[in-house]
Amino acid sequence: MSPLHCLAAMTVALIWGLNFVVIKVGLHDFPPLLFSALRFLVAAVPAILFVGRCGVSWRLLLFIGVVLGVVKFSLLFLGIHLGMGAGVASLVLQSQVFFTIILAALIYREKIGRWDAAGLLCGASGLLVIGSQSGNTSLPLHALLLVLAAALAWAVSNMAMRRLKGVPPFRFMVWVSAIPVVPLLILSALFEGPAAQQALTHLNWSGIGALAYVGLLSTLFGYAVWGKLLSLYPAATVTPFALLVPVFGLLGGWAFLGETLSVPIAAGLALVLFGLSLGVIRWTVGWLQARRDTPASL
Repeated sequence: MSPLHCLAAMTVALIWGLNFVVIKVGLHDFPPLLFSALRFLVAAVPAILFVGRCGVSWRLLLFIGVVLGVVKFSLLFLGIHLGMGAGVASLVLQSQVFFTIILAALIYREKIGRWDAAGLLCGASGLLVIGSQSGNTSLPLHALLLVLAAALAWAVSNMAMRRLKGVPPFRFMVWVSAIPVVPLLILSALFEGPAAQQALTHLNWSGIGALAYVGLLSTLFGYAVWGKLLSLYPAATVTPFALLVPVFGLLGGWAFLGETLSVPIAAGLALVLFGLSLGVIRWTVGWLQARRDTPASL
């Protein structure tokens, strides 16, 4: 990759990592369901008026929008709202990689190779270590389970997104962001009525800034740049930069929110990160092997 594109990939990883810190800040101004609804509203409008049709069937678009937008983000925001640290959430959510591998094996009968098995073992060990520490006030068990459930919902949406062929990522993200807005607003009215009304009638700059960050910068800008990089380079070249997301999330939680990690939780997070790294190493090795075996053109 060119130095400029490397910088672009690192910038997107930084934006996505700090997104968890901004979510934590935004939840001080909005209840979680309302915050999630407004996040998607900001991402979809007015962009949806200019991007054109995304070429995805309405049934598939609705399914992904509900699972990814309503279920995954509601569970993630609720988990952070109920006490999950921003840094820990940024890494625990990446367990979607492990859930995706398992679901692909169950649904599509894909073989789990040695690299994937080793990654699953490391990731599961790390999550068990983290779970064993979840009884304390800094990591409530119910918050951890909600974020893990969000990761599972993300993996389910990944299975559906395998049916997308040749769909521009940015255009798809704009359209899929429009789906959760109304269901989330209805859920917010039902379960967060007074708190949601209070938040909307007492808007402040920190809440507006958080919405602009998660809706415009993290969603629209982030996916536009990431999609462009994936169109220019093989996935094995771009994907390793995604490992920086939880790193920046953990550093951001420490720097801006004063979050600290106990030794056991840090060890569990390190095991999860190492398990994720094994998958990226496997993809990179396979890509390098394919390039080496491809004869140079005359």
